[in-house]
Amino acid sequence: MLPFLMFWKDRRNHNLHNILLIAYKMRTLRILTIDDHEMITTGYKYLLEASEFEEFQVKVEIANTFETGKQKIEDSARSFKYDLLLLDVQLTETHLEEPHTGEDLGIFARKVIPDTKIVFMSSFSDNYRINSILKNVNPDGYMVKSEVDEKSLIAMVKGVINSPPYYSQKALVAIRKKVSNDLLLDDNDKKILYHVSIGTRTKDMVDFVNLSLAGIENRKRQLKVIFGVEKQNDLALVHEARNRGFL
Repeated sequence: MLPFLMFWKDRRNHNLHNILLIAYKMRTLRILTIDDHEMITTGYKYLLEASEFEEFQVKVEIANTFETGKQKIEDSARSFKYDLLLLDVQLTETHLEEPHTGEDLGIFARKVIPDTKIVFMSSFSDNYRINSILKNVNPDGYMVKSEVDEKSLIAMVKGVINSPPYYSQKALVAIRKKVSNDLLLDDNDKKILYHVSIGTRTKDMVDFVNLSLAGIENRKRQLKVIFGVEKQNDLALVHEARNRGFL
């Protein structure tokens, strides 16, 4: 064989060896994304798996229902644990007797795979919902879907793996408002405000708030006094609560 062909062959083998060595050394980052919109989970999968990361290669699995997501989390606990969960908050399954949410999955995952990082990817940007998740799940990140693009999605993965937490801008605003308002209202007050804001009737709030109907009505009157709208209707209460960062 001619010398330059021998050199080319050796160089090719050397490059192949380096490529294989890099691939061997690069660990696989296992991600599970759970969202009831298949287009969203598929988008996350193709975007992240096609992106180049210096420290790892990404493998994304998909679940589009609460039950499928829960089963994958349980299976993961018995084998190869996921490095990262991407959870939507609202998971619609009409056949279940009780509604389940991504928040419920986050709480479950914290128990069975506590070392796995959790990021919520949700359309919800209201303070009540975000801060409820922060309190109950203590996730490693929260992104409001309207703020998610290719660049921020990649930045989130890098940030959460290397130096969590990672929050999108709207999530940060909610967190900052929470810090300044925590001392004013208790959990029942915040739940009442939230359900007033979404139009839940007062008599139906007993299903969500740990108070009697009379207790809820009394709290609503107190809340109107606190927010300076005691002589106005519920819309005024919601408006003032939202301005102060509680909704």
